Amino acid sequence: MTTISEAITTIKKAENDADKLIEDTKEKTSEKIEASRLKSKEIIAKSKEEASVEAKSMSLEAETKAKKEALHISNKTSEEIQVTKSAAMNKVDEAADLIIKSIL
Repeated sequence: MTTISEAITTIKKAENDADKLIEDTKEKTSEKIEASRLKSKEIIAKSKEEASVEAKSMSLEAETKAKKEALHISNKTSEEIQVTKSAAMNKVDEAADLIIKSIL
């Protein structure tokens, strides 16, 4: 009888150990899943931050380039205006001379 009783006790202990192992495994699995979720959230947040910084940098670079181009166009236009104005002023002098000659 003691042998059967020992066997039953051993089986009960094995079942309890198995139940405990299952519970421990579930707990560890849940912890790993939660850790993975937190890690993925950190990675996503870091990626968003890096993307934001890069976008701001690109935007600033594009703005700087556009300002340089606008300044270049403005300077070129000013030069062309001066040339046109000079040519027009020469024509005014010529026109004034012609008007004066035609009056006299």
